[in-house]
Amino acid sequence: MKHLSLILLLFVFVACKRKAKKENAVEETRTSGSVKILVDESFSGVLGDQIAVFNTDYPNATFNIVKGNENKIIPTFLNDSTRVIILSRMLRPEEDKIYRNRSIVPKTSRFAIDGIALITNAANVDTNITVKEVIEILKGTATSGKQLVFDNAYSSTLRYFKDLAGIRELPKNGVYTLQNNNDVIKYVADKKDFIGVVGVNWLISNSKEMSESIAKIKVMGLKNLPGKKGDSTFYKPDQKNLISGIYPFLRNIYIINAEGREGLGTGFANWLVSQRGQLIVLKSGLGPHKMMPREFNFKNTN
Repeated sequence: MKHLSLILLLFVFVACKRKAKKENAVEETRTSGSVKILVDESFSGVLGDQIAVFNTDYPNATFNIVKGNENKIIPTFLNDSTRVIILSRMLRPEEDKIYRNRSIVPKTSRFAIDGIALITNAANVDTNITVKEVIEILKGTATSGKQLVFDNAYSSTLRYFKDLAGIRELPKNGVYTLQNNNDVIKYVADKKDFIGVVGVNWLISNSKEMSESIAKIKVMGLKNLPGKKGDSTFYKPDQKNLISGIYPFLRNIYIINAEGREGLGTGFANWLVSQRGQLIVLKSGLGPHKMMPREFNFKNTN
């Protein structure tokens, strides 16, 4: 009888604990609960700005952000352990099919336009370069002596330039990779013979600890291939040129949601392309997916 009473007491305790846990749990909706998001580390800054504002509106939303290189985070997304990802490209047909075979249709939304900046040491007089020259360096046929340095061998930035030049492998000389964007900035700040390749949003949102190195670099002007938009003169990746599309090295930023349900991932993806989300993109210095109309309130003075 004594043992039976202990068992009943334990049962009541466990039941009460489960009930309390359930009552304290945040309801999973489009604006509350938790979501894990994989993000190409090049875009971690702009994503952080969006989450900060989203949380002021919806404090019951919790984000677990996992940063990494494009080639490293895509396999994690495809193996179904994380269903929301921020990338500079859409899913390829074979990648999309993996989710559709699970009866889930991934939803892709572009929410910003980023530029890829070419940077040089501030002491260099030559601060312009053509797309043709960049392609020649990537193919290993350049005679200018200019060299490129990228953030990482597995980054979306390097993949973008491989696609641009139509190459699978990098030349033995003239193109080098480091570990991350900050390494590129520091490297170019110390060496005059290299051109660094970094995302515009990374330069804009960089921390104070990088201010000394950023002060020692310049953003280069870029001229497109003949016959293409931006071939008339050298353009820098400022916001106006990103929005107009005249700067040659542009890339979209997408959020891909494969939750397959009405959760926080869906709500956040929709919020990114809403007026509020797009205004944050505009404020960040990048190009928004769409220009939001300004609203004016006219008061009747009669």
